[in-house]
Amino acid sequence: MARPRKPLLSTDRIVLAARELVDAEGLAAVSTRRLAAELGVSGPSLYNHFRTKDEILEAVADSVSAQVDLSMFEDLGQDAERDWRTALHDWAVSYRTALRDHPNIVPVLARGPGRRPAGLRLADAVYGAMVDAGWPPAQATSIGALMRYFIMGSALGSFAGGFVDDASAYDPADYPHLGQAHLLSERQEKVDERAFETGLRALLDGLQEQFSKVAETT
Repeated sequence: MARPRKPLLSTDRIVLAARELVDAEGLAAVSTRRLAAELGVSGPSLYNHFRTKDEILEAVADSVSAQVDLSMFEDLGQDAERDWRTALHDWAVSYRTALRDHPNIVPVLARGPGRRPAGLRLADAVYGAMVDAGWPPAQATSIGALMRYFIMGSALGSFAGGFVDDASAYDPADYPHLGQAHLLSERQEKVDERAFETGLRALLDGLQEQFSKVAETT
């Protein structure tokens, strides 16, 4: 019998393998030698697709950016049922979901889009939608920046997960207000989701107030 042929090595296969490795073990685990072993190929064959490890990580980061839904920004000004605030909210939730699923790549994404196509499409969609909605260009830029800071910050770690589940760690003599802190870790997802939504709505409320002042001057 003929031996089964190995799948052809492709950019997509390399990025998928690298993303799975980053998800499982972190950025430091990625090397051309390790990836080649995971893919069952020789190390030099990777260089036909990527010149360096950094290029691979940039591609992984862009593959995560590509998972963020941008459809809420399409024809925003022409859809009476959708406004910029609703679009920003839905986009932020989608963005955080992508980062929550791949938290180890956040430090690479935090550098900014650079030349990454999906990252640039994301920035273009947010900025364009805000300008089309009536925001001055400078403020539209600020909105894109502050939303990125908030979303990426929320994905860097869990607030609730940072508290140990040992009640004895919170001596009431030292920490009189942390009597229930040992319960936070078991409620991590609920606590973190609620915190994100609270912060997001506070940001949007503040932007809505600013937008009302912008509308008054135009």
